Amino acid sequence: MTKTTYSDVWDLDVFFKGGSESPELRAHLDELNKLKAAFTDKVNRFQTPQSAADADVIWTHIEEAKDIMLSLRQAGAFISCLGAQDINDRKADALRAELTTISADFQSTFTKFQQLLSATDDAVWQELLQNENLQEISYVLEEWRQKAKDKLSSEEESLINALAIDGYHGWGQMYDTLIGTMVIEHDGKSLSIGQANNLLSHEDENVRREVFEKLEKAWETNEELFARTLNHLAGFRLNLYKKRGWDEVLKEPLEYNRMKKDTLDAMWGAITKHKAPFVKYLERKAKLLGKDTMDWFNVDAPISSATTTLSYNEGAEFILKHFARFGSEMAEFAERAFDESWIEAEDRAGKRPGGFCTSFPLSEQSRIFMTYSGSMSNVSTLAHELGHAFHSYALKPMHPLNRNYAMNVAETASTFAEMIVADAAVKEAQSKEERIALIEDKLQRSVAFFMNIHARFLFETRFYEERKNGMVSANRLNELMEEAQREAFADSLGEVHPRFWASKLHFYITGVPFYNFPYTFGYLFSLSIYAKALESNENYEEKYMALLRDTAVMNVEELAMKHLGEDITKEAFWEKGINLCIQDVEEFLSLTE
Repeated sequence: MTKTTYSDVWDLDVFFKGGSESPELRAHLDELNKLKAAFTDKVNRFQTPQSAADADVIWTHIEEAKDIMLSLRQAGAFISCLGAQDINDRKADALRAELTTISADFQSTFTKFQQLLSATDDAVWQELLQNENLQEISYVLEEWRQKAKDKLSSEEESLINALAIDGYHGWGQMYDTLIGTMVIEHDGKSLSIGQANNLLSHEDENVRREVFEKLEKAWETNEELFARTLNHLAGFRLNLYKKRGWDEVLKEPLEYNRMKKDTLDAMWGAITKHKAPFVKYLERKAKLLGKDTMDWFNVDAPISSATTTLSYNEGAEFILKHFARFGSEMAEFAERAFDESWIEAEDRAGKRPGGFCTSFPLSEQSRIFMTYSGSMSNVSTLAHELGHAFHSYALKPMHPLNRNYAMNVAETASTFAEMIVADAAVKEAQSKEERIALIEDKLQRSVAFFMNIHARFLFETRFYEERKNGMVSANRLNELMEEAQREAFADSLGEVHPRFWASKLHFYITGVPFYNFPYTFGYLFSLSIYAKALESNENYEEKYMALLRDTAVMNVEELAMKHLGEDITKEAFWEKGINLCIQDVEEFLSLTE
């Protein structure tokens, strides 16, 4: 399973040739408009089902809606890739705005269809679900029905969707535009925000501090714009919740992630009780760096130059080798992704910061975006995104409507793949120094999920409470963020990052509210799956893929009980995963005595 050269630039032409000027994309969008208009016409003539005899008509409408959803996702994935690979592609911005309008129009009609279904008499509804076609997607249909009952009338929801295009989503796009215009000058070069962020793990403290201070200055310069943007996004959500009669800010994110509040509380409760070992790790790391306390810009610092640097090709080979030790399907899938140029990893200016994986459902392919600069952390990120892509691959046998999994279980598959690679790197360490560095790389992830993500959750929860009473100033946002960071890091930090709220894209994503706690869920949930895989005497890959297939047709509590035999509403479940991470802390402390 070797190859001389893998391309670190993705191939998008296989979907639509010509980038943002693609005639094929133009034809696809025009066809989408026609499909949407035809669907709207049919739904306008559709009546609330009166008997089981209406099942075939319902199925026809669902299939048409499904085709539109897949086409929307195909176009959306392509346009997202265009915007990520070149933040100055203004045509891509215009295409995204156009697609948002098409999507909002369709969503209005689809909401009306869902509400007509939700008005069905309970007895008739149960009869309908006995239909062979509808039975296959019964979980999704029940979910649609409940969500429709939770919303306003179809006319009101339609108006909200229309106004959201230039309001709600417009503010989200404003953030992307602002980020796209920002550059950081360093060492005679103009760096994108993504390139500058990569330097926060540079081996030279002077570089880390300089880049951190320049980034902080850039956020400060634009903080009023970012504060205005964040306030309007939250204000829109809160007003919408109020109109719908939703009292709890977490209602939407919990439903979106198909999980109970008890599960979320148990997870954070277990983490909060077990932060002491991670504080000891941060204290030891500060000492190794010659510091009295740990500052934010040193959290991701390497503590040794012993870590291996891998070229993109070497990173790919490392991933393929260790995926193969877990299972043949995962390895063959990843090899296909490298062979067919599914990955945009080139380290160049003009790219969006961060990383993501997006699926092209009509082509049954994925694309991965990141900026690769050779660290083991980059290799882990690449494995992480391949885990997302493998999740989509595992769901291929399912009906398209049974492939929509939530973010928390999405982060499970990605973190599982990341763990395979991180553990393998530790086992293959050539020296004590390299082993220390690689265990420390794993611990950085634990700190990210147990402390950094916790700070984001605390900040966002408290910000929303204050936003209910009016606009929250940039200064107050800084205070809220600093308070959250100090609490989440258990007072182990010296200098913090008060403008983190401005720097993090996740706070500005309109499609997913509270884009934070699902990461921690996925990390700890995948640790339990990984422990099961290590304990298993047989090939665990098929059991793992069966679990992935169920992620789209169960809530997470049912999923855990079926595949792990665990009650995740109890802290005891989460403590098992945390204890595995504490073992890493203990080894790190022992090795660095």
